[in-house]
Amino acid sequence: MSDTPFGFGLPREPEDGEPGKNQGGGPGKGPDPADNPLAAMFGALGGGNPQDLGAAFQQLGQLLSSEDGPVNWDLARNVARQTVAAGAPDGSRDSSVGASERAAVTEALRLAELWLDEVTALPSGATSAVAWSRAEWVEATLPVWRELVDPVAERVGGAMGEVLPEEMRAMAGPLLGMMRSMGGAMFGTQIGQAVGVLAGEVVGSSDVGLPLGPAGKAALLPGNIVRFGEGLGVPADEVRLYLALREAAHHRLFEHVPWLRGHLFGAVEGYARGIRVDTGKLEDLVGRIDPSRPEEIQEKLQQGMFQPEDTPEQRAALARLETALALVEGWVDAVVHAAAQPHLPSAGALRETLRRRRASGGPAEQTFATLIGLELRPRRLRDASRLWASLTDARGYQGRDLLWSHPDMLPTTHDLDDPDGFVHREQPDFSELDRLLGDAAGDSSDGPGNDGGNGPGNDGGNAGGSPDGDRGHPK
Repeated sequence: MSDTPFGFGLPREPEDGEPGKNQGGGPGKGPDPADNPLAAMFGALGGGNPQDLGAAFQQLGQLLSSEDGPVNWDLARNVARQTVAAGAPDGSRDSSVGASERAAVTEALRLAELWLDEVTALPSGATSAVAWSRAEWVEATLPVWRELVDPVAERVGGAMGEVLPEEMRAMAGPLLGMMRSMGGAMFGTQIGQAVGVLAGEVVGSSDVGLPLGPAGKAALLPGNIVRFGEGLGVPADEVRLYLALREAAHHRLFEHVPWLRGHLFGAVEGYARGIRVDTGKLEDLVGRIDPSRPEEIQEKLQQGMFQPEDTPEQRAALARLETALALVEGWVDAVVHAAAQPHLPSAGALRETLRRRRASGGPAEQTFATLIGLELRPRRLRDASRLWASLTDARGYQGRDLLWSHPDMLPTTHDLDDPDGFVHREQPDFSELDRLLGDAAGDSSDGPGNDGGNGPGNDGGNAGGSPDGDRGHPK
């Protein structure tokens, strides 16, 4: 994956195995469209070859024809699909998922749900089990990438207009439109590259600790799971089962804690609001572009445009986000270990492998760092996991999971420093407040304790319900 934010590198599409196709970049050759589509476009315009000229105008139309919004998502989808088709850096290729692989994924997720029933009060959050190819993962997750990236892209789009002097803006309508389209193309290309490369490495829909896939669909990527397990010395079925446990645990949490998704996405957006676009670099970019050297655009953008503001508000937003991610991943880590340990001899080794992958900044974290200048890394994963394990020992898994009833009941950053103090602290009881709110809404027919909410501790099928209650598993 590219280490540089908002580059123009467009991965080349395989060309029927023709050797030398789309080659270039050396002395006496035209610019390589795989490295820089703008350079290729301008090179074609100056080359006089009618075929190249037609292709250049077609590419220009694709780059500048963006739907309403700050990102050209049609371009992002095309680039991601081309990246997947070109193969992963390790040489592996995408392939359709066969019937036997689908059956293995379905069985692994079914068994995972049964094991999780023994260690958490949150019921199953998945209504179906699916096995995806890399291309299917791209299509299924792009809507969520859009939700996460658009707020930051909007800031960049606005900044591209601000670099012009105010007296010129009224006369520069077409130029501003083109600049915004170029910004949308830049984002679309970079996002497509990052998502396409990430598709070659993820093993499910929850690798970044956020719900990237459709609600209710527990998804695994069989081909990537095989590559993940290579060299670990662990049987393939154990690797698949352990990753199925993690996927199913994430779904339980996000399905039955209805405020959690908005809490996390709001934390990402809150942090993004404090990211400052370096308008100085943009001014330099706009004022010094040489039409004969469009690669200058890439060179300047590779230097990065995002600088988080060092303010108390920004530091607080980052702390909230990191704590929320740590609590989610720590809960999943603790619950999955409790479910796997009695059944899988390799549970400890797999746990440590996943912890290191998350803590060291794996591909998912690098993707977000590239796209929005933010690493979604649960830096305090081990602390959070220990806290959830201590809560289980002190209160049982039902008492532990009851904390997800309300965001104010969750541990804070300071609680991760003093887990014992939090475990033995008296927790607020929101049941009386819920009852009063229900009565005020005229919902007295439900009676106390049955206010129709979705959090753990009510009859909405969540943590407070009987652990032996009906739990729907993926079919």
